[in-house]
Amino acid sequence: MEFVVFYRVRDGVDRSRIMEAFPRHKAYYEDFRAAGGGLLALGAFYTPDPAASSMGIFSSREDAERFVAGDPFVTEGLAEARTLDWDVVHPA
Repeated sequence: MEFVVFYRVRDGVDRSRIMEAFPRHKAYYEDFRAAGGGLLALGAFYTPDPAASSMGIFSSREDAERFVAGDPFVTEGLAEARTLDWDVVHPA
């Protein structure tokens, strides 16, 4: 089981605020991963979607929740996060 966090930019947040916070978000995810956090992948969607603008994949729910709790995109009120359990299949 893996865990997917979908981020949705909050209504009314200007893209310039996201870009301003991005260096803090990047430093955060680099530090999180370097410290052994179970971050497997993350990134933004190229096609805008009202349900999610980006996502991250984690090896545990605890890591997903810990990541969200400290992510500048969330702590600065720019995005909302939703975590789903993912019954992923890795073909051999």
